[in-house]
Amino acid sequence: MPETVQENSVDAAAIYRRITWRLIPYIFILYILAYLDRVNVGFAALEMKRDLHLSDTVYGTGAGIFFLGSSLFDLPSNLLLGKVGPRIWIARIMITWGIIATCMMAVKGAHSFYLLRFLLGVSEAGFFPGMILYLTYWFPSRERARAVAKFMTATSIAGVVGGPLSSALLKLEGHSGLHGWQWLFLVEGVPTILMGVSVLFVLRDRPDDAPWLSEPEKKWLDNELEQDRKAGGASDKHHLLDAFKTPMVWVLAGIFFLDQIGVYTVNLWMPLVLNSFLHASNPSGASTIAKYATVPYIAAAIFTVLIGWNSDRTGERRGHIALCLLLSAAGFGWAAYAGSLAAALCAMTLAAMGYWSLMGPFWTLPTGVLGGQAAAGGVAIITMVGGIGGFSGPYVTGRLKDLTHNYTAGLLLIGGLAVVGAGLCFVLKRPVTEERGAQG
Repeated sequence: MPETVQENSVDAAAIYRRITWRLIPYIFILYILAYLDRVNVGFAALEMKRDLHLSDTVYGTGAGIFFLGSSLFDLPSNLLLGKVGPRIWIARIMITWGIIATCMMAVKGAHSFYLLRFLLGVSEAGFFPGMILYLTYWFPSRERARAVAKFMTATSIAGVVGGPLSSALLKLEGHSGLHGWQWLFLVEGVPTILMGVSVLFVLRDRPDDAPWLSEPEKKWLDNELEQDRKAGGASDKHHLLDAFKTPMVWVLAGIFFLDQIGVYTVNLWMPLVLNSFLHASNPSGASTIAKYATVPYIAAAIFTVLIGWNSDRTGERRGHIALCLLLSAAGFGWAAYAGSLAAALCAMTLAAMGYWSLMGPFWTLPTGVLGGQAAAGGVAIITMVGGIGGFSGPYVTGRLKDLTHNYTAGLLLIGGLAVVGAGLCFVLKRPVTEERGAQG
């Protein structure tokens, strides 16, 4: 009877709305900064390659080596977050990566490019899987796809913001003796350090630490989260070893590997693919492409929210993920044979919409069946394997570009891999949430 009174005394929808407004906008901004510092090299490359005489292979390797650094340290970083707490650990990550991101302005050639990109990956390791884990402390699985989708739109908005901002910064060429790409790294790196400091004062580790939740609301939410963990089996899988022994984790890791190959090919090569359609003599090529490159990210942001909402509404996950990957495959196939800037832009928009929008339903799956250290480890394993994809996509694209002198082979290969990823979705065991949705 006391539990019934407690449940009736709270407004569940109002609580989740309050949590959403308290958490999502802030961590959304944090992830925008993370993503900008991770992928701004794609915009910088329009002039950086010329100034430093970097080949496509060197650029692709340096752009992708970030993910080797992050992959090596994602797991220990995420486990430490679980022990130290999100507030302190996320602040540490952001301050460190902000410093390294700013130092990118000091790149002099291939070796310093490789070194700083690798160190950037090491310093940022654990941020994304930590944020996914953090959301499990506040949202049960039935609410999580929408929460993750809203958070993940930061990656799309980073592209929307990053395009015009990069365009403006690249125009500072020669100001105070710095190249435009050096201004880009400086101006986009320093805010990360400042926001990292703010995390220490703003972020709350768990619902019990939130002054904007009443005691009955905290108890109700704790009970909801515990019941959700039991329903999905997460309450029985708490140890790190459980993550390694869960087949779903490895299938999801394979899907995420294929997804990240495409995501970072879009992020790090799209400006250069689009630029290949401009006349070489165009003096404003870099700033023009930076503006055009916002279109795919705007479309991806809208589609991400819609897919997350529909996935939660229906309780279906696997089909949503597969559909998104097939959409990306179609986009890359079109881009491979695009004959104009407009066609290439439309094709890349389809690819971005697919790759980005699967994140909401995707991250609901591992966090619904794992708890405790197993959840931290499972998310980290998936992002570690995905990080190898983040390296492979940009590297292979650059390598094939140097060998064939066009982007066709690389784009077709990555589109084909997206189809493989869609097929893997149906190897996954049907989640409890899908079974409930089917029965309803």
